[in-house]
Amino acid sequence: MAAFKYLRNIILPYSILIFTLIIASCSPPELENLEVAKDKIVKYHESGQYDKDVLKALVEARDKLKNVDVTQNSLIIFDVDETALSNYPFLNETGFGYIPKIWDEWVEEADAPPISPVRDFYMELLTRGIHTIFITSRPSSEYDATYNNLKSAGYYNFDTLITKNDYEKNLTSTEYKSNKREELKARGYNILAVVGDQWSDLEGPDHGIQVKLPNYMYLIK
Repeated sequence: MAAFKYLRNIILPYSILIFTLIIASCSPPELENLEVAKDKIVKYHESGQYDKDVLKALVEARDKLKNVDVTQNSLIIFDVDETALSNYPFLNETGFGYIPKIWDEWVEEADAPPISPVRDFYMELLTRGIHTIFITSRPSSEYDATYNNLKSAGYYNFDTLITKNDYEKNLTSTEYKSNKREELKARGYNILAVVGDQWSDLEGPDHGIQVKLPNYMYLIK
Protein backbone atom coordinates (compact mmCIF):
# COMPACT_ATOMS: atom_id res chain seq x y z
CA MET A 1 0.00 0.00 0.00
CA ALA A 2 2.83 2.38 0.83
CA ALA A 3 4.39 1.64 -2.55
CA PHE A 4 1.07 2.40 -4.26
CA LYS A 5 0.80 5.76 -2.51
CA TYR A 6 4.37 6.54 -3.50
CA LEU A 7 3.69 5.78 -7.17
CA ARG A 8 0.45 7.76 -7.06
CA ASN A 9 2.26 10.79 -5.70
CA ILE A 10 4.80 10.52 -8.49
CA ILE A 11 2.54 9.67 -11.44
CA LEU A 12 -0.49 11.85 -10.67
CA PRO A 13 1.28 15.23 -10.98
CA TYR A 14 2.81 14.18 -14.29
CA SER A 15 -0.58 12.98 -15.55
CA ILE A 16 -2.12 16.34 -14.69
CA LEU A 17 0.73 18.14 -16.44
CA ILE A 18 0.35 16.03 -19.61
CA PHE A 19 -3.43 16.51 -19.60
CA THR A 20 -2.96 20.28 -19.22
CA LEU A 21 -0.52 20.37 -22.15
CA ILE A 22 -2.94 18.40 -24.33
CA ILE A 23 -5.80 20.77 -23.51
CA ALA A 24 -3.57 23.78 -24.16
CA SER A 25 -2.45 22.41 -27.52
CA CYS A 26 -6.08 21.94 -28.54
CA SER A 27 -7.05 25.50 -27.64
CA PRO A 28 -7.83 27.69 -30.64
CA PRO A 29 -5.08 30.17 -31.58
CA GLU A 30 -5.55 33.81 -30.81
CA LEU A 31 -6.72 35.28 -34.09
CA GLU A 32 -7.29 38.89 -35.03
CA ASN A 33 -10.59 39.91 -36.54
CA LEU A 34 -10.20 40.40 -40.28
CA GLU A 35 -11.75 43.87 -40.22
CA VAL A 36 -9.29 44.92 -37.52
CA ALA A 37 -6.40 43.67 -39.65
CA LYS A 38 -7.71 45.59 -42.66
CA ASP A 39 -8.01 48.76 -40.62
CA LYS A 40 -4.39 48.38 -39.53
CA ILE A 41 -3.26 48.05 -43.15
CA VAL A 42 -5.17 51.20 -44.11
CA LYS A 43 -3.63 53.09 -41.19
CA TYR A 44 -0.17 51.77 -42.06
CA HIS A 45 -0.43 53.12 -45.61
CA GLU A 46 -2.27 56.34 -44.99
CA SER A 47 -0.27 57.40 -41.94
CA GLY A 48 2.86 57.58 -44.07
CA GLN A 49 4.57 54.69 -42.29
CA TYR A 50 4.54 52.56 -45.43
CA ASP A 51 6.41 55.23 -47.39
CA LYS A 52 8.94 55.55 -44.56
CA ASP A 53 9.57 51.79 -44.56
CA VAL A 54 9.97 51.73 -48.34
CA LEU A 55 12.41 54.62 -48.16
CA LYS A 56 14.37 52.89 -45.39
CA ALA A 57 14.80 49.77 -47.52
CA LEU A 58 15.99 51.87 -50.45
CA VAL A 59 18.43 53.90 -48.34
CA GLU A 60 19.99 50.63 -47.24
CA ALA A 61 20.15 49.52 -50.88
CA ARG A 62 21.86 52.77 -51.90
CA ASP A 63 24.48 52.24 -49.20
CA LYS A 64 25.20 48.73 -50.46
CA LEU A 65 25.34 49.81 -54.10
CA LYS A 66 27.38 53.00 -53.81
CA ASN A 67 30.71 51.15 -53.81
CA VAL A 68 29.73 48.59 -56.45
CA ASP A 69 31.64 48.79 -59.70
CA VAL A 70 29.23 49.50 -62.55
CA THR A 71 30.03 47.90 -65.90
CA GLN A 72 28.26 48.10 -69.24
CA ASN A 73 26.33 44.93 -68.36
CA SER A 74 25.29 45.85 -64.80
CA LEU A 75 21.62 45.18 -64.17
CA ILE A 76 19.05 45.69 -61.43
CA ILE A 77 15.76 43.81 -61.67
CA PHE A 78 12.45 45.17 -60.40
CA ASP A 79 9.18 43.45 -59.66
CA VAL A 80 6.05 45.36 -60.76
CA ASP A 81 3.13 45.05 -58.33
CA GLU A 82 3.77 46.69 -54.94
CA THR A 83 7.32 47.40 -56.09
CA ALA A 84 7.21 49.74 -59.08
CA LEU A 85 3.43 50.20 -59.11
CA SER A 86 1.02 50.47 -56.20
CA ASN A 87 -2.28 48.60 -56.24
CA TYR A 88 -3.22 49.90 -52.80
CA PRO A 89 -5.98 52.25 -54.06
CA PHE A 90 -7.69 49.36 -55.85
CA LEU A 91 -7.15 46.81 -53.08
CA ASN A 92 -8.42 49.18 -50.41
CA GLU A 93 -11.53 49.90 -52.44
CA THR A 94 -12.23 46.17 -52.90
CA GLY A 95 -11.61 45.21 -49.27
CA PHE A 96 -8.21 43.62 -49.96
CA GLY A 97 -9.86 40.63 -51.59
CA TYR A 98 -8.95 38.94 -54.87
CA ILE A 99 -11.54 38.47 -57.59
CA PRO A 100 -9.72 37.60 -60.83
CA LYS A 101 -12.17 39.31 -63.18
CA ILE A 102 -12.13 42.60 -61.25
CA TRP A 103 -8.36 42.43 -60.84
CA ASP A 104 -7.86 41.88 -64.59
CA GLU A 105 -10.05 44.89 -65.33
CA TRP A 106 -7.92 47.01 -62.99
CA VAL A 107 -4.71 45.87 -64.70
CA GLU A 108 -6.14 46.66 -68.14
CA GLU A 109 -6.90 50.21 -67.01
CA ALA A 110 -3.12 50.67 -66.69
CA ASP A 111 -3.68 53.34 -64.07
CA ALA A 112 -1.78 52.06 -61.02
CA PRO A 113 0.29 54.91 -59.55
CA PRO A 114 4.05 54.64 -59.06
CA ILE A 115 5.59 54.03 -55.66
CA SER A 116 7.44 57.33 -55.63
CA PRO A 117 10.54 56.37 -53.60
CA VAL A 118 11.06 53.39 -55.90
CA ARG A 119 10.71 55.53 -59.02
CA ASP A 120 13.26 58.00 -57.61
CA PHE A 121 15.64 55.13 -56.88
CA TYR A 122 15.06 53.78 -60.38
CA MET A 123 15.91 57.12 -61.97
CA GLU A 124 19.14 57.32 -59.96
CA LEU A 125 20.18 53.94 -61.37
CA LEU A 126 19.72 55.22 -64.92
CA THR A 127 22.02 58.16 -64.21
CA ARG A 128 24.68 55.66 -63.13
CA GLY A 129 24.36 53.74 -66.38
CA ILE A 130 22.80 50.69 -64.73
CA HIS A 131 20.44 48.62 -66.87
CA THR A 132 16.94 47.94 -65.53
CA ILE A 133 14.50 45.13 -66.29
CA PHE A 134 11.04 44.40 -64.91
CA ILE A 135 10.02 40.80 -64.21
CA THR A 136 6.41 40.19 -63.22
CA SER A 137 4.21 37.14 -62.71
CA ARG A 138 1.46 38.91 -64.61
CA PRO A 139 0.50 36.82 -67.66
CA SER A 140 1.70 37.68 -71.14
CA SER A 141 -1.87 38.70 -72.03
CA GLU A 142 -1.33 41.70 -69.74
CA TYR A 143 2.01 42.70 -71.24
CA ASP A 144 0.74 45.74 -73.13
CA ALA A 145 -1.26 47.11 -70.21
CA THR A 146 1.66 46.61 -67.84
CA TYR A 147 4.15 48.18 -70.25
CA ASN A 148 1.89 51.21 -70.76
CA ASN A 149 1.30 51.57 -67.03
CA LEU A 150 5.03 51.54 -66.28
CA LYS A 151 5.64 54.20 -68.92
CA SER A 152 2.79 56.41 -67.73
CA ALA A 153 4.04 56.04 -64.15
CA GLY A 154 7.42 57.47 -65.13
CA TYR A 155 9.56 54.37 -65.65
CA TYR A 156 11.50 55.05 -68.83
CA ASN A 157 14.41 53.46 -70.65
CA PHE A 158 14.20 49.98 -69.16
CA ASP A 159 15.69 47.19 -71.24
CA THR A 160 12.61 45.00 -71.25
CA LEU A 161 9.53 43.82 -69.42
CA ILE A 162 9.22 40.08 -68.82
CA THR A 163 5.79 38.54 -68.24
CA LYS A 164 4.73 34.96 -67.56
CA ASN A 165 3.98 32.72 -70.55
CA ASP A 166 1.31 30.01 -70.55
CA TYR A 167 3.88 27.21 -70.26
CA GLU A 168 5.20 28.82 -67.07
CA LYS A 169 1.84 29.19 -65.32
CA ASN A 170 2.39 26.18 -63.04
CA LEU A 171 5.76 27.43 -61.80
CA THR A 172 5.96 29.09 -58.41
CA SER A 173 7.01 32.72 -58.43
CA THR A 174 10.42 31.75 -57.03
CA GLU A 175 10.96 29.15 -59.77
CA TYR A 176 9.78 31.43 -62.56
CA LYS A 177 11.82 34.45 -61.54
CA SER A 178 14.91 32.37 -60.81
CA ASN A 179 14.69 30.89 -64.31
CA LYS A 180 14.43 34.35 -65.84
CA ARG A 181 17.45 35.60 -63.92
CA GLU A 182 19.47 32.62 -65.10
CA GLU A 183 18.47 33.43 -68.68
CA LEU A 184 19.52 37.06 -68.22
CA LYS A 185 22.85 35.99 -66.76
CA ALA A 186 23.39 33.70 -69.76
CA ARG A 187 22.79 36.73 -72.00
CA GLY A 188 25.71 38.50 -70.31
CA TYR A 189 24.00 40.64 -67.68
CA ASN A 190 25.67 41.12 -64.31
CA ILE A 191 22.81 41.23 -61.79
CA LEU A 192 23.68 43.66 -59.02
CA ALA A 193 20.37 43.55 -57.14
CA VAL A 194 16.74 42.52 -57.21
CA VAL A 195 13.99 44.76 -55.83
CA GLY A 196 10.66 43.23 -54.78
CA ASP A 197 7.92 43.14 -52.18
CA GLN A 198 7.84 39.33 -51.87
CA TRP A 199 10.63 37.02 -50.82
CA SER A 200 9.69 34.94 -53.87
CA ASP A 201 10.91 37.91 -55.95
CA LEU A 202 14.30 37.73 -54.30
CA GLU A 203 15.10 34.11 -53.51
CA GLY A 204 16.83 31.62 -55.75
CA PRO A 205 20.11 31.96 -57.68
CA ASP A 206 21.63 35.08 -59.23
CA HIS A 207 19.79 37.64 -57.12
CA GLY A 208 22.63 39.92 -56.06
CA ILE A 209 21.65 42.37 -53.31
CA GLN A 210 18.14 41.59 -52.08
CA VAL A 211 16.04 44.73 -51.63
CA LYS A 212 12.86 43.70 -49.77
CA LEU A 213 10.00 46.20 -49.72
CA PRO A 214 7.09 45.90 -47.26
CA ASN A 215 3.78 44.32 -48.26
CA TYR A 216 1.20 43.30 -45.66
CA MET A 217 -1.69 43.00 -48.15
CA TYR A 218 -0.94 39.63 -49.73
CA LEU A 219 1.66 36.88 -49.94
CA ILE A 220 2.99 35.13 -53.04
CA LYS A 221 5.20 32.06 -52.83
